[in-house]
Amino acid sequence: MVEISTSILSVQKGEESNTFFELEVAKTDYFHIDVMDGKFVKKNTYSKMFEYASYIKRISNLPLDVHLMVEDVKTAIDDFLSVEPNIITFHIEACKNNQEVYNTIKYIKQNNCKVGLAIKPNTKIEEIYEFLPYIHMCLVMTVEPGKGGQTLLNDMIDKIKKLKKHVQENKIELDIEADGGINLVTAPKVKEAGANILVSGTAILKANKFKTIIDELKES
Repeated sequence: MVEISTSILSVQKGEESNTFFELEVAKTDYFHIDVMDGKFVKKNTYSKMFEYASYIKRISNLPLDVHLMVEDVKTAIDDFLSVEPNIITFHIEACKNNQEVYNTIKYIKQNNCKVGLAIKPNTKIEEIYEFLPYIHMCLVMTVEPGKGGQTLLNDMIDKIKKLKKHVQENKIELDIEADGGINLVTAPKVKEAGANILVSGTAILKANKFKTIIDELKES
């Protein structure tokens, strides 16, 4: 069975407390924190996500799955380490070269946090292979990062399959997270391709009952 990381990107102001509590009761496995700086992607959610993550840390023991869509990765890591996330994921495209990727992986680990590496739709999956033995999770963006509610790009299914094949052939222990356009129709496809953590926001938050949709996403 896969795990569900619920994106809280579209949680409305004033509804945070009830929504976070209901998501915990519904047994989401993670709270997915979409951190955007208005530079790496157009939208800016930085302060809102920091506020939400800090609040969740106070009221819940569920792990925080922090996804940094930012240019200044180091500063964002330092900011979000304060909410003691389970994992911090940064984008390979935000780094100038391979050495910067390795340095960032090392820095996150030194701060007792798991490391994820994310890849945008237009980046070839092979570019991430050399880093896989050193990280805990690879996040495959199945839409262009920057906004919620998009439709999953079908080409990304093959990308996940290729990644899964490489991981198995090289006996690498790694979670594969799919993020973007995940709903009851697309969830079975990304699971079959090899993803074991699914990020879903719109599909869950618009549902009448969070538990029903989360259970169905896990089992579909």
